[in-house]
Amino acid sequence: MLTFYCNLQIKKTPGVIINEMFLNIIDENEMKLFGNKLGLLLSGGEVVELIGDVGSGKTTLTKGIAVGLGVSDYVQSPSFTISRVYDCRDNLKLAHYDFYRLDDVGLMQDELNETMSDNGIITIIEWAGLVAGVLPVDRLSIKINPLTENSRQLEIIAGGLKSQKVLDGLNL
Repeated sequence: MLTFYCNLQIKKTPGVIINEMFLNIIDENEMKLFGNKLGLLLSGGEVVELIGDVGSGKTTLTKGIAVGLGVSDYVQSPSFTISRVYDCRDNLKLAHYDFYRLDDVGLMQDELNETMSDNGIITIIEWAGLVAGVLPVDRLSIKINPLTENSRQLEIIAGGLKSQKVLDGLNL
């Protein structure tokens, strides 16, 4: 059972409201279920930034999102390939990036910009520190914090209207 326990509005800059939600996840299965629910809400053009340590559940969450998007391929971490693209429902694509092993994004930054501007692609980025300067303000940032060996607390922040619509869908 997913437990939502907080929904706040915080003003980051004048006139811009950022919404934040906290969610406790008890195990890997629940992380995938949450991802599935999130994937069902995505309609294309969204950018999802996943923040967390190695082993925190970023790829597990992405696998759940892929299920919600109707991906039939096996989803795996792109740690060594940097990116993977999957076909989804409704002629959408899921682009999954992992910049953990990069010291310099180089040409990947151009590819990422192109991908993020395509309304037919949902973009998920792990280890986005190298590309923070090119990420859109309107993104869903999900910080995964370990509580115990298996449980996690998700801090989910919507930075704009498109991501806010997704966050609102999660908070039913």
